[in-house]
Amino acid sequence: MSLRPTLENRQAKPTLEGAGVHLHRAFGFQDPTELDPFLLFDDFRNDSPEMFEKGFPWHPHRGIETITYVLNGAVEHGDSLGNTGVLGAGDVQWMTAGSGIMHQEMPKGNKRGQMHGFQLWANLPASLKMTDPRYQDIKGAEIPEILEDDGTRVKVIIGDFWGQSGPVDGIAADPQYLDIFVPAGVKKTFPVDTYRRAFAYVFEGAGAFADASQPTGVLLEKEIAGQEVNIRDMSGDRTLVRFGTGDEVTVQAGPEGIRFLLISGAPIQEPVAWHGPIVMNTQAELRQAMSDLNNGTFIKPAH
Repeated sequence: MSLRPTLENRQAKPTLEGAGVHLHRAFGFQDPTELDPFLLFDDFRNDSPEMFEKGFPWHPHRGIETITYVLNGAVEHGDSLGNTGVLGAGDVQWMTAGSGIMHQEMPKGNKRGQMHGFQLWANLPASLKMTDPRYQDIKGAEIPEILEDDGTRVKVIIGDFWGQSGPVDGIAADPQYLDIFVPAGVKKTFPVDTYRRAFAYVFEGAGAFADASQPTGVLLEKEIAGQEVNIRDMSGDRTLVRFGTGDEVTVQAGPEGIRFLLISGAPIQEPVAWHGPIVMNTQAELRQAMSDLNNGTFIKPAH
């Protein structure tokens, strides 16, 4: 087994999106090869409804898939094909935009007005850019959860992991999407297929991800045993951790434990021509998409 090196720790940046949604963006609209096949990751979390309730009104998507995971509150969605629904706490939606779709997403707070969710964009290969749109809406109760004797919890949203399979299937990026909690002071190693690009996103607590240049057996153990954590080694709330090549990731949880998403996918390694939520392979295809949008041929008629 080989430990994946930690290439970068990056704080998500405050960003304004949609009609006025305040969120934090971990990556997006930069070098698309960095985390290929993934293009963008947003953390939309707020305790004030006025910071998110204007939502994401009608807008187009083509050539990508979007993965929405809700932790608190709800997201009401609808599209140009007549699909509607509500994602509640713990629910996941994987939307394949394919050839094109117009849709809207409107966040709603819980009883305390709180909203928290994530959205990830995954690229589609050229062979599937113009495929028919498709939805997979998954209720939280359908997502298997693994409970370890040391208190570690893993929700397997997508992919196969420790004998469990996530309920979302047939995805081009062959991804693995895990929601992981490691309790205080526990050190844990998680396998990740070597051929996938991988990143972690920390959203509760803090911990240290071992680097290939560090001896994993001694990482932070003395500091954590004494509840004195070396902050320089810690990845805390809203931190993106980008990994290099290897087949396992090791994390040492801090004194409050750590919860993070561990996401990986098979790189597509194709050219990217990108304008917002429309992602094609060439500038000519992108211009055609914009022409389709302007002349009313962006959406295929419903069957």
